[in-house]
Amino acid sequence: MLLASRELLALRSPLDAELMVSDMIGAWWGRRLHGGDVEQILGEGLVDYAAKAGTPAALTLLIAMAYLGTSRQAAKAEGAALALMESGVARPRWADRVGAVKPMGCYVSRDAYGDQDTVVCTFSYRVPDGQGGEREEDHHALVVVVDYNMRGMARDAWVSSQVDKLLEQASAEARDNPMLLFEELEPQQARALLESAMKATLESVGRKGPPPVSESYGTYHAFARARIKALPPGRKRPAPLHSEAPYSRERRAMLAAEFLASDAAEHLSDPSAASRCADHIIDYGCEQDFGRPLRVSPTKCETFMLDWLPRKVMLSPAEQEAVPYVLSAWARFASKRTALPEEGLRATLDAIWEATARFAEAYRDPSSFGLDRELVERLLPDGDLSALARRAFAFPLLQGRHGDVVLDELDPADDADRRTLLEIDHIDERHRPDYQEHLAWHEEIAKRLWEGDPPEMWEAAQRLLDLGHDRHDVLHVLIEIAERIGDDPDELAAALDDIADIPDAPPL
Repeated sequence: MLLASRELLALRSPLDAELMVSDMIGAWWGRRLHGGDVEQILGEGLVDYAAKAGTPAALTLLIAMAYLGTSRQAAKAEGAALALMESGVARPRWADRVGAVKPMGCYVSRDAYGDQDTVVCTFSYRVPDGQGGEREEDHHALVVVVDYNMRGMARDAWVSSQVDKLLEQASAEARDNPMLLFEELEPQQARALLESAMKATLESVGRKGPPPVSESYGTYHAFARARIKALPPGRKRPAPLHSEAPYSRERRAMLAAEFLASDAAEHLSDPSAASRCADHIIDYGCEQDFGRPLRVSPTKCETFMLDWLPRKVMLSPAEQEAVPYVLSAWARFASKRTALPEEGLRATLDAIWEATARFAEAYRDPSSFGLDRELVERLLPDGDLSALARRAFAFPLLQGRHGDVVLDELDPADDADRRTLLEIDHIDERHRPDYQEHLAWHEEIAKRLWEGDPPEMWEAAQRLLDLGHDRHDVLHVLIEIAERIGDDPDELAAALDDIADIPDAPPL
């Protein structure tokens, strides 16, 4: 990287330099390292290495990283750059203008569905005009796509120097397409929106699989982060399209009742199944879509049917059958409330019916796993299908008898019954001197697995199980980490995230 930074010396524009270094920093964005922080090891490591090199190329790299890096990288880079300049290391003339930008205007292009916002923020460099004032050069635009079907993440970003052409094209598209809206956005609102979106993207890093962003996002991530800070703060994030006040349980129930009494729902033949499906639709909109149960779109409906329901909700056979019919009725009901154009409703209904066949394949009833439905209902009193595997892992003994204890009658959600189940699971360890303390730690881990708090605990357990480790050994590793870390949730999550295997050590 330091060798590549020699090209910075040949550049004439601070914009080109910033984009080049942002691309360099993007080489490790979104990556994970077991046993260390990637930004510290690679980012701060690069700063330290450049400081020791002391060359003009190293100085230009440090100047750019003082603007583009994380707060720790920036502080270290600034100190190292000042030291090199004091020692007489030469720097290019553009170095004084790195980050010296002025916001010119912010805009947003929104689709009528409310699926995404494309935010355009324009900037110019401030250059002394030689007469005590400033002139503007290198006009450019930062473009960030915010996807509300992905928890409001920033999923794409790029930079354009064709600002006028970009704005004219976006405005023309909105004039010609009733499904698009293009308008100016206050800079404070743009900053709040983009900071929230980039935070949501960062939170996705470290979960299973690579972050769901475009290939270019990492390249422009550091540049976007720095430019957003150049916007004025002071406003709360603007609400997404069709956003409403928070829905209480009572308001959700009222909305469901309004829907079931509407003309859109009159053809639904199973009122009980329709009512439960409506509750799931409303809960999804409130909890996963920024409090927007009435927002409908092809993508949102497909995600609800093919991703969220199969992962999160235990449906009865009647409810499985009713889902596409209730969702179609809901789309008709909601589109009138949000004034969705007719072509948007038609596209949404088409998407629902195209997804119907795939829903039958995507939704696997728990009974298809060979599990008794009564057993599944004991493990899922809250209907959270995503919890089934981790709760079955935490409580494998739930059927049959043990002495006078009928396991089928014990409730793993009840503290006293949970204790009994764990005592039976550890019947061979009851003579160990620290039995009560050890059992208490198993209770703590079982409770965390039951609640999914933190989610990194079950993810760590799955990694170890996939490597072939025994269930009890995995539980002991989780206990050791929880006992060592204590109550700090962030440290516990980080420690669990770093587990790659069980080290060779005697069992607890």
